[in-house]
Amino acid sequence: MLLVHRPRYDDWSWPKGKAEGDEPLPQTAVREAREETCLAVVLGRPLGEVRYRLPDGRRKRVAYWAATAAAAPRPGERAHEPGAEVDQVAWLPVEQARARLTRPTDEEPLALLAEHEGAGTLATVPVIVLRHGTSRPRDSWARADADRPLVSAGRRQARGLVALLPVWAPERIVSSPWRRCLETVAPFAAAAGLDVRAKNALSEDGARRRAGRTRRQVRRLLERGAAVLLCTHRPVLAEVFDVVRTACDPDVAGAVPAKDPYLAPGEVLVAHVAVAPAGPARVVAVERHQPRV
Repeated sequence: MLLVHRPRYDDWSWPKGKAEGDEPLPQTAVREAREETCLAVVLGRPLGEVRYRLPDGRRKRVAYWAATAAAAPRPGERAHEPGAEVDQVAWLPVEQARARLTRPTDEEPLALLAEHEGAGTLATVPVIVLRHGTSRPRDSWARADADRPLVSAGRRQARGLVALLPVWAPERIVSSPWRRCLETVAPFAAAAGLDVRAKNALSEDGARRRAGRTRRQVRRLLERGAAVLLCTHRPVLAEVFDVVRTACDPDVAGAVPAKDPYLAPGEVLVAHVAVAPAGPARVVAVERHQPRV
């Protein structure tokens, strides 16, 4: 476990900090980890929230995630640069970390992390389901529906995904071949250097004509054991989420949307699939986020 020492409080705690404006909290977590430890991290499953009251009476809410270091420091880059906010870092086994933590509230995410490790549900891969960005209304578009483009709000959402999606480091992108989906994933694909694989089963026509094929496509992605981004349409989300819900642990299934519109334009649902050597896919955590626009 990676702990940090904050000289201002003379305490040992987790890397954390405050969101900047309307920054999505997963972005905050990754940014603060980098600023305080010089490590780029990839988020794993969420570890819940801790709420407590500050000495001045205000209430504070802190969200936690499990995370792994994405890479070692680059040549010439220090693993940590002591500063006014954090002057020391320490990698410690679980029990030593528990003993080193100063504040009792910081023990809660550690206990959850250890519990998930013991249950074999800590190591996960994300399957990220994305509803395409805001597009031209159907009633104002006279040409083929497949060619309907994003509007300016949708393009802003697509650009916001460039900062949000890397926190889960998807390695593969699959998308409906329709224009509004391809335009939604294009900025992130270009920034990440990833190809986009178009799948007709994820289009509205494909799901309407052969829903079984759509469901098989989603099931394969859940069972693949790799971080993947899936972009599709609101009407197709019913099929997608039925498959995801079926793979969920019982206490997780309720977090998967069951009613139209399922997700807002540009919103993502992240299904964390437990890494297992064999057997069916098991979704052990679900979270939803919208990009900063």
